Amino acid sequence: MGRTFLHLALVLLVASCGGGRFDAPRDLDDACAIVRERPQYLSAMRRTEARWGIPVHVQMATIHQESKFVGNARTPFRYALGVIPMGRLSSAYGYSQALDDTWDEYRAETRRRGAKRDRIHDATDFMGWYMNGTTERLGISKADARNQYLAYHEGRTGYARGSHRNKSWLMAVADRVAERSEMYRRQLASCRR
Repeated sequence: MGRTFLHLALVLLVASCGGGRFDAPRDLDDACAIVRERPQYLSAMRRTEARWGIPVHVQMATIHQESKFVGNARTPFRYALGVIPMGRLSSAYGYSQALDDTWDEYRAETRRRGAKRDRIHDATDFMGWYMNGTTERLGISKADARNQYLAYHEGRTGYARGSHRNKSWLMAVADRVAERSEMYRRQLASCRR
């Protein structure tokens, strides 16, 4: 009886704290609500903007598309014959959905060996590093959420080859990222007042 009560109390305590460390903010359509609920997100994104020049609203829209702000997001499993698990669709993980190889390149180049994809400060710094590199190599404006997202999704080489142009579904996603980025930009301007 005592042990059951203790377990129940522990479950209720965790539930009252808003769930696990990786759960998403409650209202993903309101930038002001996101930063009120998770002020560490805004702190991380402002630091990234100061270091790499990528606007907060571009980072927010990209993270929304990639992980819906879930820190431990992973791609789904692939199945053979519909039932035999064959591993995940890719190695993408965390807020930024960075792939293993690209994450390793980031950690080596920035000398941030201890960086983790499920920590918001590391994930936004990675995103800033990657998008800054996209600007340097491809000339895409740091404020151009649509094309930054396309280069982020396809990789810089894929983007340069135009791999995105024949993917109508991806072009539609990139348009939604751009719309969300603009929505977040307007909202952030209003909630700072």
